[in-house]
Amino acid sequence: MNFIKDKGPGIFFSAVVAFVSTFLAGLNVGGFSFEVIGAPVFAIIIGMIATALLPNFASGDRMKQGVTFTSKKILQWAVIILGFTLNIKMVLAVGGQSLPIIIATIATSLITAFIMCKILKMEKKVSILVGVGSSICGGSAIAATAPVIDADDEEIARSISVIFLFNVIAALIFPTLGNAIGLTDEGFALFAGTAVNDTSSVTAAAAAWDSMKGTNGMVLAQATTVKLTRTLAIIPITLVLAFMRTNAAKKEGGEATKVSFSKIFPWFILYFIAASLITTAVAMLPETSFTLFYTGRFVHAAKWLAKFFIAMAMCAIGLNTNIVSLVKKGGKPIFMGFCCWVAIAAVSLIMQHVLGYW
Repeated sequence: MNFIKDKGPGIFFSAVVAFVSTFLAGLNVGGFSFEVIGAPVFAIIIGMIATALLPNFASGDRMKQGVTFTSKKILQWAVIILGFTLNIKMVLAVGGQSLPIIIATIATSLITAFIMCKILKMEKKVSILVGVGSSICGGSAIAATAPVIDADDEEIARSISVIFLFNVIAALIFPTLGNAIGLTDEGFALFAGTAVNDTSSVTAAAAAWDSMKGTNGMVLAQATTVKLTRTLAIIPITLVLAFMRTNAAKKEGGEATKVSFSKIFPWFILYFIAASLITTAVAMLPETSFTLFYTGRFVHAAKWLAKFFIAMAMCAIGLNTNIVSLVKKGGKPIFMGFCCWVAIAAVSLIMQHVLGYW
């Protein structure tokens, strides 16, 4: 009862906003699908507007604990649930040919973010979030990485805003660009799957290509698989960041300071891995009513719930974000995001050419 009393109002408000955001993301107006924007972006915008109109809304006694719980714990739960949507064996088998390109683009984005961080003298945590979000899977990667590096809500909001901007641009121009430079259907699937940040924008770009070329959903299926293969990079990168954070904390505190690795380590990532392994194991079992239910309805429900929880968390983050400060500090992250985006797109095409795919 105390949990409901203390945290209920903040969680409930975030859930309502998540429902509204999910509805908005499903709209199609004048041929433009709002899925390319995505429920998390709608949720964070609504949260920021609510705070701008009512400055003390999120920080009040009734809302504060629930909003904090949603932005931290529910964000981690979303990542764990996301694990149930990944069949590691199938993803690696189907997306195996894209692995060299994926590794090259991820390395390119992280190196570009590191260099731009030094040149622009940016905040380290924002740089990490933009680099990881650009290279892996947009909002989901930011959701997984933020708790590991202990990023605050404003840093997450700035990073999400950058990813959103280049998601929309990529989804709108990449099909036309791919056609202009003569990409094959398989080539565009690789390009969209490796050079577009967020899953929603990958599907939007691939679906636009399918409509333009009449390929009956083939490119959409291939691009989505490549994107899922990229998602697996969440595991090693978050674990490396956790070890780096632990070592940094030890150095800052001196030899006499004891750093609790168990408190810093992102245990939710291990649960994410466990969830992925469960789904992989079930898919390998003989076909029964249970396995069909699990790989069908259960996985579909997990995808929806993971997205919904991320939208809830983004609403809570928006409630803790000063939109004026976000705009003032947004220039450098946007330029960094642009550099990462251009570098990834270029390397994706170059690698395709080198490997003989294009």
